[in-house]
Amino acid sequence: MIIRIITGIVGMAIAAYVIQYGEWLFSAVVLLLSLIGWHEFSRAFAKKGLRLAYFPGMLALFLLWGCIWLGNTDEVMAVLVATVLVVLAKSVFMHASFSIEAACVSIAGIMYVGLPFSYLLLLRFMGADTSVTSVVGNMSLGCTVLWLALIGTWASDTFAFFTGSLLGKHKLCPGISPNKTIEGFVGGILGTTFVVMGMGVLFSFYFLHMVIMGICIALMATVGDLVESSFKRYTGIKDSGSLIPGHGGVLDRFDSVLFTVPFVYYYVQVFNIFG
Repeated sequence: MIIRIITGIVGMAIAAYVIQYGEWLFSAVVLLLSLIGWHEFSRAFAKKGLRLAYFPGMLALFLLWGCIWLGNTDEVMAVLVATVLVVLAKSVFMHASFSIEAACVSIAGIMYVGLPFSYLLLLRFMGADTSVTSVVGNMSLGCTVLWLALIGTWASDTFAFFTGSLLGKHKLCPGISPNKTIEGFVGGILGTTFVVMGMGVLFSFYFLHMVIMGICIALMATVGDLVESSFKRYTGIKDSGSLIPGHGGVLDRFDSVLFTVPFVYYYVQVFNIFG
């Protein structure tokens, strides 16, 4: 637990610097994280005897990142279509060593890792010319809403863990994650909602939007956690990796973020969250 806490504090300090700096540094870190995430995903399924399309996946993630970084969002669909066709074609021309099952899992993994990490870029660089005023100074819209998504996600994980540890009695999803409880889930929703509401006050966002976002971030974070737990259970691994001491791998640390960041991006796009 001590190692986990120390690593978490160091990680948050690094994340704060990278997020606030933005520009090329933030983009490079997102690319690195996505490639490591795909490596962890591929290695996990290799334990089930599935050799995924490792290098085509690496190329696809790099191209997705490049499209978003350069602002060519229209080309994202082209990259995805080309990736699907190439991977499926590989299952035909290399059917002796690359099964259709491996092809389907490869496509799912590329989508699962590549697209949500791309939304980290979309969210961070949203509204670059729009400034949000708060008691701690001015920040760009993208920087503000990215912090909203990340802090909300971390709040969900933290409140769910401690509430479940103290009060948890009823299993939430024992077939996938035996340690998760209904009490922890409720605690995560309540804690996240209050934290997001507090950020709403800090940045003068509409109160009702903050309540809705707090609830939805907690829901999406829980689903994201359970999705990763399901593939870890299927592949028989405990953690996706060991890169982050006390936390596991990149996917272990970002499983919830992969679901909450796209949600926050579209919520901000659809609704005006400013007060």
